[in-house]
Amino acid sequence: MRGILLLTVLVLSACQHVSPPPITGQIRDLRTGQSLTAPELVARLAKPERVIVGEQHDNRDHHQLQLWLLQTLGQRRPQGSLLLEMLTPDQQLRVDDVRNASTPPIDLPGALAWQSGWDWDLYGPIVRFALGQPYPLLAANLSDNEVRAFYAQPPGLSGSRSNAPSVKDELLAQISGSHCGLLPKSQMPAMLAVQQQRDRRMAERLRVAPSLRCCLPVRIMRARMSVYRFIYWIWANPKRQPC
Repeated sequence: MRGILLLTVLVLSACQHVSPPPITGQIRDLRTGQSLTAPELVARLAKPERVIVGEQHDNRDHHQLQLWLLQTLGQRRPQGSLLLEMLTPDQQLRVDDVRNASTPPIDLPGALAWQSGWDWDLYGPIVRFALGQPYPLLAANLSDNEVRAFYAQPPGLSGSRSNAPSVKDELLAQISGSHCGLLPKSQMPAMLAVQQQRDRRMAERLRVAPSLRCCLPVRIMRARMSVYRFIYWIWANPKRQPC
């Protein structure tokens, strides 16, 4: 079954040898169906100012590809910043302190107050690499308090596209599918509100994040329908298991 190489990474924005990806698979342009080589993929992604990459959160292959892409793009041009969905505003000061420290902490996930819901064995290599780079590592998610507030009292959302039935239907289907269809229908409106606020926060953070006109920053974002619209690449992966 195919897995989406959407790394829920966003990179903001030189021809060198491209090392092969850590796993084998097929790279496909979703607009044309064209198959691409790894060098062709990197050459295309090195041009935009911003790149959104998604993932299946528990798929180790996806995280290995994320790190490969982050390292490979960094060899082609400077990066402006790296934003992670896995980091909240409450953690930003901790991230900055670790980046500015003369020596790395012995317990890095503890120093970052890394949330247990994000498997450190999978995300640790990416975070460690990013912390050693000259560009900032930035939080792109809501805080826990914001999530609880939006869930308890969903705010109105401006924008005709955000309120379009087709958009909400797609998001609701994605939310239900990501929970294997086990969520009670009574929870779906609140879950939708939180998801749309989370998507909006990530978009806002991306818009103001440091970038270089000739470069890309990277951000890891959640793989979901609202993000799929911006992603052109599918990496064939037979290991993904359905709910």
